Amino acid sequence: MAGRRRGRGARMAARKRRNVDWLPELDRGIPYLDIVAPEQLMRIHDASMNLLEEVGIEFRDDEATATWKAAGAEVDGYRVRIDRDHLMALISTAPSEYTMLARNPDHSVTLGGTKTVFTPAYGAPFVLDLENRRRAATLDDFVNFAKIAYMEPAMHMTGGVLCEPMDVPVPHRHLEMTSALLRYSDKPLMGSVMSRSQAEQSLYMMGIVFGHDTVADTTVSTSLANCNSPLVWDQTMLDAVKVYASSNQAMLFSPFVLGGASTPASTVGAVAQLSAEALAGIAFMQLVRPGSPSVYGQWLATVAMNTGAPLAGTPEIDHINMLTGQLARFYGLPWRCSGGCSSSKLVDAQAGYEAARNMYGVLMAGANFVLSTTGYLESAMCQSYAKAMLDGEQMQMMYRLGRGVDMDELDPAMEAVREIEPGDHFLGTDHTMANFATAFFMPELMDGDAYETWKVGGELDANARGIAMAKRVLDEYQEPSLDDAVLAELDDYKERMKREIPETLS
Repeated sequence: MAGRRRGRGARMAARKRRNVDWLPELDRGIPYLDIVAPEQLMRIHDASMNLLEEVGIEFRDDEATATWKAAGAEVDGYRVRIDRDHLMALISTAPSEYTMLARNPDHSVTLGGTKTVFTPAYGAPFVLDLENRRRAATLDDFVNFAKIAYMEPAMHMTGGVLCEPMDVPVPHRHLEMTSALLRYSDKPLMGSVMSRSQAEQSLYMMGIVFGHDTVADTTVSTSLANCNSPLVWDQTMLDAVKVYASSNQAMLFSPFVLGGASTPASTVGAVAQLSAEALAGIAFMQLVRPGSPSVYGQWLATVAMNTGAPLAGTPEIDHINMLTGQLARFYGLPWRCSGGCSSSKLVDAQAGYEAARNMYGVLMAGANFVLSTTGYLESAMCQSYAKAMLDGEQMQMMYRLGRGVDMDELDPAMEAVREIEPGDHFLGTDHTMANFATAFFMPELMDGDAYETWKVGGELDANARGIAMAKRVLDEYQEPSLDDAVLAELDDYKERMKREIPETLS
């Protein structure tokens, strides 16, 4: 009898468990919003080319400048000037789209062209935790966010630095983070880019899981390369580019732009500068390995000129994303930007407005790789559990919006109209019964109940609902299978490297 009760209880629990229907990459079904005329776009392109030809860009790395010099560029110290025809020839070797192999092939994704992937936020040193407290992020938080990213239907990658585990020594963090990304999710991931050795060790850990021969030539990751705007590529980023390019791993060439501070105080001026910076990085990667997947784009916040504080959710960010998308389509390159960003300190109206406005502009612009879609607060300084869940649901809605409408639905719907009398309703028709579960998106976290029902349910606001859902998802999480021998090798390598690498930076 006891055994039957446990079985019945297990079945009831299973019925209450969220059903995760993972979504493939978004295949866009709506038009792009081109914000300027072709001749205006060419003015921005020409301005970028003039910068690279006349002003030049610094590659602060001896290997990189030697590579440029051997390729025929004008090199003066670290300053490199690149002829526009040479640049365009180099970027033409980068693929217009590429596929990332996932540990679970069902989660492999293609991006570029009409294909878009969504990824979580990146790099926050603080979290707004499950008790709604702001505190330093820990390795436990990092693991939790890896699990959440795995469980989110519209997250196509686990991500990279989901938060900074501040309880782990800096020289060891990449080992713990890469290990967690590989273990707790079977989606594609991002590798460490903080030094050549860290990139090499991240790549080696990927090889343990995917097979070293596979990782030597097959793209399983897309990692981040930030330009130091204005007009500097430093050795740290360039070393990471060399490592990942040599193994055909993809890189995001993303000027880390504060509009008005690290760019001119001008929307079109900022785009001309960041485009020159990103294109120069992509061209360098093509010198290292022609045909290696290279993603054009930027991370952007504008600056409040009265305080110097970075801002999210301003209309100029939408304009810059739309211009960047239009340029990317001209260059034939996949492109990235950031999505659900907010400067707010709480999961409040500002956080919702800014994230939704940013993400809607991104969708209209047609980005192929959208970083920071979930959890982002404080201009990337804080990662929120509640917002990760609320944003995750929003991304499912953005996915449906981006997919467009299905015209095949029209004829069956018109047949349903013919089945009823004028003034009647559709609730009992065969068409409604066949389509009610999928016809319209039904959110779990946006409360649409009557006031009385909401009050009886505890009067929960969006933040409280998000925290409750995060706890539920973490409770229901089931680790994707990984061969015991592979897991043991991964753990052994991580611990061996931690013993060999000093805990303090020299």
